[in-house]
Amino acid sequence: MPLPPPTSPRRKFHNRAINCEGFAREDGLWDIEAQIRDTKSYEFENEYRGDIKPGDAIHDMTIRLTLDDDKVIQEVEAVMDGTPFAYCLNVPPNFKALKGLKIGPGWNLAVRKRVGGTLGCTHMVELLAVMATVAYQTIGTGRKRRNEWLGRAPKSAKGEYEKRHAPSGFLDTCMSWGRSSPVVKRFMPDFYKEPKE
Repeated sequence: MPLPPPTSPRRKFHNRAINCEGFAREDGLWDIEAQIRDTKSYEFENEYRGDIKPGDAIHDMTIRLTLDDDKVIQEVEAVMDGTPFAYCLNVPPNFKALKGLKIGPGWNLAVRKRVGGTLGCTHMVELLAVMATVAYQTIGTGRKRRNEWLGRAPKSAKGEYEKRHAPSGFLDTCMSWGRSSPVVKRFMPDFYKEPKE
């Protein structure tokens, strides 16, 4: 269902597009890629780049995380194709500090410690929160399909999903995965708790 119409006439000034994709690799690892692109609907002057035309990206930044099955970062690539300042171009190598970090509980705090504040870029750090959820969506249900694609025998036994994701992965992260929800009762009955009256 779409949003209701706005209650006042309006004009668009800014657009932020975020695209995030998950890939299985032939070497058995995973690539999670995210791009953030900010544009304006009007022309404006930028000291570093000159005139920025409508639709030109003031921010155009991409990150690739290469992960293993346990969501541990094996490699990081970061690029900036559009920035408001030349000095921003010093940031991408700093994202290598994420190598060895595991996506899981405490992810956002760990990211901020390694590449937050003056070590990184606000926009690229924002992407990493989105990338974590895309990693769960890609790897969690993609292992079996990846192994079939690569002609590998399945590694996981029945119940592997529950062992890998509960209770720290999904439980109590939203209404549907709340311990008293019908979703948990159906898919993770060992972790279900009757609702309090």
